[in-house]
Amino acid sequence: MDTGKKKPANTATNLETASVLGRRALNRALLERQLLLRRVKLPAFEAIEHLVGLQAQAPNPPYYALWARLEEFRQEELSQLIEERKAVRIAMMRSTIHLVSARDCLELRPLVQGVHDRAFTGTYGKSLAGLDAQALAAAGRALVEAKPMTFSEIGKRLREEWPDRDPDALAAAIRTLVPLVQVPPRGLWGLSGQALHTSAELWLGSSLSSVPKLEIMIQRYLSAFGPASVKDMQAWSGLTRLREVLEKLRPDLICFRDEQGNELFDLPDAPRPDPAIAAPPRFLGEFDNILLSHADRSRIIDDTYRNRVFTKNGIIRSVILVDGFVRGIWNIKRESGTATLTIEPFRSLSSQEQDELVVEGAKLLKFAAVDDLTHDIQFLT
Repeated sequence: MDTGKKKPANTATNLETASVLGRRALNRALLERQLLLRRVKLPAFEAIEHLVGLQAQAPNPPYYALWARLEEFRQEELSQLIEERKAVRIAMMRSTIHLVSARDCLELRPLVQGVHDRAFTGTYGKSLAGLDAQALAAAGRALVEAKPMTFSEIGKRLREEWPDRDPDALAAAIRTLVPLVQVPPRGLWGLSGQALHTSAELWLGSSLSSVPKLEIMIQRYLSAFGPASVKDMQAWSGLTRLREVLEKLRPDLICFRDEQGNELFDLPDAPRPDPAIAAPPRFLGEFDNILLSHADRSRIIDDTYRNRVFTKNGIIRSVILVDGFVRGIWNIKRESGTATLTIEPFRSLSSQEQDELVVEGAKLLKFAAVDDLTHDIQFLT
């Protein structure tokens, strides 16, 4: 691809000549780009766009994600973005719920349509075989644009027109065929309620992009998660066959190898800190994207710990980072006016590591449990 730009100094296509990045180097690059080597002074909106959205299968994880990364972040800042329709909760990468900016909703949602189609076909394809998808999409869109609805309500209403079809499959089809956003109060800190859906176009008052650019999406991924392999990019997005896109981008990228010999792509000017740089302790909430955005997750979590973080029922537990790597899980319990932060390390912690976690944990309790009169921190052994 001739871009008219001068090629980066290292555009190695021969893996034997590409520089090798070890596990710790990849870890520090990831932490820097994920704003986890130090908290940064950045508006929440800009952080959400830099991170290409936040995984949001539950309402509160995006708040913890921003708290761990930003200076002086307060819950009201994100709640206000959602209420003002500057950020939305919508199924995006991997066909899972993400919190993204309104602009990214319109630009990126068309790029992952194939991911949604594949997920739906694998689960419900046979249930709706022979159905007119265009007619179904039009009916579903009309329903949710007249009044935000739960998936259960969507399925029941559509079954009135298609009585021989599974209502769950009908609702899932609308989730696939129509870009559905979850409307407030869903996603607002301190509030609860069922997820009600309407179309992204109605909610945002604009159409989805008609010319989405996959190359830009991949470059943004590298900015937030690189250096990365083709398999890593596919694991993050849910897309397949990205090798062709990377070959088009190759002249504008720099190449490395990991210790297993896999080719890693990166942006030439992206930060790659000294592997020896210190990393502060961090508490990350459930489903944090740093755990879900690579095929090879060894740069952030040892394989021996994965079953303790990734549960059989699909929950990705809240984790602690010590020296930049997952070293345990945490939980907050509230009872009788006391909020207790429980830390369960996966290995023995030094006195200094424990002391640093206590300091950071006290900040977490102040953020998450401000209404509780008493705060306590306990380590499980």
